[in-house]
This record gives sequence, structure tokens and C-alpha cells, in this order.
Amino acid sequence: MDQLYFKLELPLQPTEHVVGVQLILLFSYQLYRMSTLVMQSMAFLQFFSPVPGSQLYMNGDLKLNQRQLLNHCGLDTRYNVSVVNGTSPFASDYDLTNIIAAYWDRNVTTVFSDPNPVWMTGRAADTPFIINATIRYPVEVILYQPGFWEIIKFAWIQYVSILLIFLWVFGRIKMFVFQNQVLTTTPISPVLPVSPVLSYKQHQS
Repeated sequence: MDQLYFKLELPLQPTEHVVGVQLILLFSYQLYRMSTLVMQSMAFLQFFSPVPGSQLYMNGDLKLNQRQLLNHCGLDTRYNVSVVNGTSPFASDYDLTNIIAAYWDRNVTTVFSDPNPVWMTGRAADTPFIINATIRYPVEVILYQPGFWEIIKFAWIQYVSILLIFLWVFGRIKMFVFQNQVLTTTPISPVLPVSPVLSYKQHQS
């Protein structure tokens, strides 16, 4: 399984302390099999503690979240835009609440699941705060709308397989019936029709 190891060191003043972390990691997510999709996605890491910490370690999976089926043809680039609009002059576009709300309005997203956070305490005055994260890319089940010819191909394969099984079973049943004389048969002699030319009555003169 592919993995991403992420490490971030934050220098702090001796009087500064960290009691929580909110972090957005941006990804370029691409699919090229069955359905072609290119999008910009994110993983949101968050943890808070009442005790100041020295390190935060997270280990989880980056999973695909679908609210609708993907297309089977063409390149889907509707979400190939930055999650954070870095060119915007408005402060509201950099607000974390607005970023997450706009991101979850999408029909296709990625989510950082099962983070299993580990919060470590006891930071020395001259050491930075460290964030370590291991992000795995698991095997995904992609839901998409198949095309006409793909449906025909798989339907034909299923039809032929069922037909072969049926013919084999029917042949075995027919062989068993005739070899063991399961059904009672009565021979009937064919009755030939009487020809009108040969059908006559003899008269005496």
C-alpha cells in the first residue's frame, strides 16, 4: 500500500505552548481507469488537548467519498480547482469554516479517516513542536455509470455462462430419462389414410 510520511516542525518561543492543531493537507487526486477524474482534494487533521504538547502523531487513510456516480467517458475536471483560493483578496476565503463548508458541498471528496492521534507532552523550551503524519492510500471501490457496450459485454458473458450450464444439465437429464426409461411409452402403429381411388363398393349386375 502506498503511503505518505509527513513531518512538520514549528519553532516556538519559550513562552509559547501548543494545545491544539488544525491542519489542511492538499492533494492532486487522479483516476485513470474505468472513469477519468482529476481533482484537487484535501485531508483535514485536527486535535485538541488541555495539556500543552510537544508532538502530534497521526496515522490514517485517505479515502474517496462519493455522493454520485462518476461518468464512464470523458475527463471530469469539475473539481480540479484549488481547495484554498490563494489569489482571493477577501479574508473570508481563508476562513477555515468557509473552506471546509465549500469543500463538503462537492459530490466527490477525499477524507482522512481513522487518524488515531497520539499527543505527546513534555516539550523543552528550545525545541519545536513536531507534527508527524502517516497517510495511506488504500484500495478504493469506485462507483461509476457504465457505458452501453460495457453493459452488453458483461451481459453477454453472463448469458453464455448460464446457457452452457443449462444445456449441460438438460443434456444429463435427457440422457438419464432415456437410459433408465423413466417415462412410460406406448408404441402406436401409424394408420395410413385410405385413398379415395381405391375405396369403392362392388356391385353385382
